[in-house]
Amino acid sequence: MRLNKYISETGVCSRRQADQWIEQGRVTINGAAATLGTQVNEGDRVEVDGRAVQPQAASVYIALNKPVGITCTTERHVEGNIIDYIGHPQRIFPIGRLDKDSEGLILLTNNGDIVNELLRVENRHEKEYVVTVDHPITDEFLEGMARGVRILGVMTQPCRVRKIGQLSFAIILTQGLNRQIRRMCAAFDYQVRRLQRVRIVNIDLRGIKVGQWRELSMDELRGLLPQRTTW
Repeated sequence: MRLNKYISETGVCSRRQADQWIEQGRVTINGAAATLGTQVNEGDRVEVDGRAVQPQAASVYIALNKPVGITCTTERHVEGNIIDYIGHPQRIFPIGRLDKDSEGLILLTNNGDIVNELLRVENRHEKEYVVTVDHPITDEFLEGMARGVRILGVMTQPCRVRKIGQLSFAIILTQGLNRQIRRMCAAFDYQVRRLQRVRIVNIDLRGIKVGQWRELSMDELRGLLPQRTTW
């Protein structure tokens, strides 16, 4: 990589400014003064005014279809942690959580700037789940879930719920209390047998088999956080 490009990708200046710094003798490679057009090779140490610089890591955005048994933690000593499971070369972390005994869609990134934006309740980002319970679903249960349920000392926000089968339903939430769906169901004496997240805003599980992951496309990123124009 040309030296001026290498310096510009650290975010400290433009290529043109980097060329000026090189001409002014402010840039060294491995301790030696650099010249215009110099190439930077892997392992080279580039310094500007005696301070080392290196390109910023490209932003990573991943959608994983998490299997049951994987824990959404960055703590590597935890067996079955999501970071070791994915094995990505960049340092990434999950956006939010999905219980160890739940499965489905979870997003991961190395861009800490977007995490709070995605998790902030007032932004009302939709998350859709398909849930299987232990006995037949009634209209009263669906209506009660949709109105809101008192758990953890608070009333859950109204949500959309629809019956899929005798023992299964879909629910769309815009908040994320601890084990929220399981606690909501328990309030009506239902036990969750299977819980799968199938969508986060505009991202869904299509094309991602259980245990697999893929990077998000630019169109998906724009739909996920439409107010952002650059990544």
